[in-house]
Amino acid sequence: MLYIFDLGNVIVDIDFNRVLGVWSDLGRVPLATLQSRFTMGESFHRHERGEISDEDFAEQLCDELGLALSFEQFTAGWQAVFVGVRADTIRIMNGLRARGHRVVILSNTNRLHQRFWPSQYPEVQSAADKLYLSQEMGMRKPEARIYQQVLSEEGFTADQAIFFDDNQENIDAAQALGIQSVPVFDATTIPAFFANAAD
Repeated sequence: MLYIFDLGNVIVDIDFNRVLGVWSDLGRVPLATLQSRFTMGESFHRHERGEISDEDFAEQLCDELGLALSFEQFTAGWQAVFVGVRADTIRIMNGLRARGHRVVILSNTNRLHQRFWPSQYPEVQSAADKLYLSQEMGMRKPEARIYQQVLSEEGFTADQAIFFDDNQENIDAAQALGIQSVPVFDATTIPAFFANAAD
């Protein structure tokens, strides 16, 4: 079987309020104001596809939020999104690989985060056979083609794959292609799934 895991809030806990908190302190803008303005809009999506540079993304997002930050200040906040690794999920991923299954990560991400989390959480990269990252692929979930490319490169059909993601839109897109998809609600979802599933 091919097991496809999202990264954020599936393998690694993330919290964008931590990002906004740092930016609020550095930019002297109330946190509530930033929370009301922050959306994952078109510039966010273009950045995740690698269509705009980190610097252009920072400038556009700061404009949207009404923030006056240097690129270094922006980056300091941006990396604060990571909270910590879900150890149970890492253990499960390693166990799947030990039993001969293929385990990959499919993440909507960006160059700034990609330069940060592998060094912070080396156990994540070592628990996967391959990383499929949106900014390197030029596409992002929930676009059908990103799932199709993963299946094609891995040599599996849709009915031979199981996908875990915390975003319902991504789950629906994968299911539409015939991939068994498991919505991840919290840190207990994946351990419970495997506790109830026959290998």
